[in-house]
Amino acid sequence: MKELFDKVSIRCSRITTNIYSTSFSLGIFCLAKELRDPVYAIYGFVRFADEIVDTFHDHDKATLLARFKEDTYRAIREKISLNPILNSFQDTVNRFQIEDELIEQFLHSMEMDLHRKDYNEDTFQEYILGSAEVVGLMCLRVFCNGNGELYNKLKPYAMRLGSAFQKINFLRDMRADFIGMGRSYFPGLDLHQFNDDCKRKIEESIAQDFYQGYIGIKQLPRSARFGVYVAYVYYLALFKKIRNTPSENVLQNRIRIRNRHKARLLAYSYVKHQLNML
Repeated sequence: MKELFDKVSIRCSRITTNIYSTSFSLGIFCLAKELRDPVYAIYGFVRFADEIVDTFHDHDKATLLARFKEDTYRAIREKISLNPILNSFQDTVNRFQIEDELIEQFLHSMEMDLHRKDYNEDTFQEYILGSAEVVGLMCLRVFCNGNGELYNKLKPYAMRLGSAFQKINFLRDMRADFIGMGRSYFPGLDLHQFNDDCKRKIEESIAQDFYQGYIGIKQLPRSARFGVYVAYVYYLALFKKIRNTPSENVLQNRIRIRNRHKARLLAYSYVKHQLNML
């Protein structure tokens, strides 16, 4: 029975999400039950592609990514894959009519990570579009569940929220990206001269993205609103912690939110959601 294989496949996507990201796992758990598995499937797909370019240093990354890309489109076309992550992803893509353009843009950004080490304004925006904004749009397709009018209305806000999350990840992982892989994502930034002024300019851009993203969250269907808000509150707390950290410390340590703080944030988010105070 393929139904059993599909259950195994989505369980693999859930496990992948839970192991790699406690924050997104928490947010997904707070979605309505019928939305969770499709978003797990999206995260599993995105995470596996990211792993290829970020961690498989002893292997031919370009070949692996090209094979993954080919397997992805074959899975979507044939509506099955023996790779359980791709099998659950193709089901979500076909069920919610996620456009090939979004998938192609995402994989293009992963290809950029294979060879590009620093970015100008144009290539930075191109990378953010593919690595974060279109992932937000994939999830928005799930949240809107066929409501094209609502999707088009919320599309710019979802893109800004994805951009905010990604830029915070860049700040949080700046040391690992620069020292470990020689990458510098922020345009025109010399990390050897990274200071509080440079950091403040980046933070101003993130704050604007957050503001726009929050406007969109308030307009999401109730089935999706709480889960996305939980992720927003977590990343906002991380952003505030980074803001209060001197630039030299950002380059020395990876900023984190402790689990007990995450629990408090979850409780706070739940109360605001229940009282319709978002």
